[in-house]
Amino acid sequence: MNENRVFFVIDMKSFFASCECADRGLDPMRTKLVVADESRTNQTVCLAITPALKTLGIRNRCRLFEIPKSIEFIIVPPRMKRYIEYASEIYAIYLKYIDKNDIHVYSIDECFLDVTTYLKLYSIKPKDFAIKLMNEINSTLHIPASIGIGTNMYLAKIALDITAKSSKDKIGYLDEELYKKTLWNHTPITDFWQISKGISTRLEKYGIYTMKDLASAREDVIFKEFGVNAELLIDHAWGRESCLISDVKNYKGKSRSISSSQILPCNYSYEEARIILKEMIQNGCYDLARQNYYTQLLHIFVGYGDNKGDSDKGTVRMSVVTNLYSVIIEYALKLFDKVVNSHRPIRKIGYDFSELKREDMEQYDFFSIKKDITKEKKVVKSVINVKDKYGKNSLVKGLDLNEKATQIDRNAMIGGHRSGENKNAKK
Repeated sequence: MNENRVFFVIDMKSFFASCECADRGLDPMRTKLVVADESRTNQTVCLAITPALKTLGIRNRCRLFEIPKSIEFIIVPPRMKRYIEYASEIYAIYLKYIDKNDIHVYSIDECFLDVTTYLKLYSIKPKDFAIKLMNEINSTLHIPASIGIGTNMYLAKIALDITAKSSKDKIGYLDEELYKKTLWNHTPITDFWQISKGISTRLEKYGIYTMKDLASAREDVIFKEFGVNAELLIDHAWGRESCLISDVKNYKGKSRSISSSQILPCNYSYEEARIILKEMIQNGCYDLARQNYYTQLLHIFVGYGDNKGDSDKGTVRMSVVTNLYSVIIEYALKLFDKVVNSHRPIRKIGYDFSELKREDMEQYDFFSIKKDITKEKKVVKSVINVKDKYGKNSLVKGLDLNEKATQIDRNAMIGGHRSGENKNAKK
């Protein structure tokens, strides 16, 4: 294994909210601030809240209306472009000390670092190096951080997610022995990285509620329940992990897909949601063409807005392999009409193109007219060129001008959230 290696996982605390505080010269540990798109009504999910609000018992990712009215706080809209700028500056700090090949960006606010060789290079102890990085990020950008230190990538992540939370300096450390000594009996088991509620429910069938229970369980039982994934579960139960950052960087998935989903700003009718599906499929077809991919398998799903918590989904295997909107949309709308309840309000919608193929795998049925296909491809290529050069909203379809359409707004977003500046904070 990796007994002689040392890994960091660095997480920016309440990153979006901390960025907003930093821009305003405020202390996120003292300031009650929420990042949320207030224009989507008070049902909107808060993307981030400051630690000052968390100490009052407000949960992260709550809905705006769930924050007690007795608490005064600042509401600011998301600015994804600004958060990416901050993330780039943080990454630049890492690069001052660590080669990019020893850095894995896990998310916009979290990175894995293999610091093994750098501890010797700088003649510094792991915790001192962690403090140095935390202090430089805080003094330069005014963003607070927490760090997990471990002898493998898994233990570093668990040290961050569990151990650092109870540490005054927000730094946690774990090796395999310390992991077993301090966390083997920790509950709930879902606090551990990659143990979802679904996995924990399946483990409970065998009386497994802790990592110690999992480590002590019969391996044949775990393999029967989880298949090849059992090996990873068992290794993690013992605190073992052989994967290195180089392995992560070299990994290439066997299957590819292009997907998108959105939470609608309010409940949409069946016909209004059909408009959104058309917009999304059109945008997805542009993404396929831009990357020279073709698909034969289409999935769609909708979530309803009547608080019953259920959803509908469906899959269709097309008789063609294509990326043309004129072909795919017919399948998408037939599937939508088949699986969606037309009498219920719709609040979520999404699609997925899977089993993607390259250009030499493209195929059409006997009735397709080659001249029409070639013409549509030329139009798509021209549209993509214009959008790439002048912006996504430089060309829009009449469909996008519909009152309930969302694509023009979404084109101005990053990751489904607003990207621009908005200094009109509200109390």
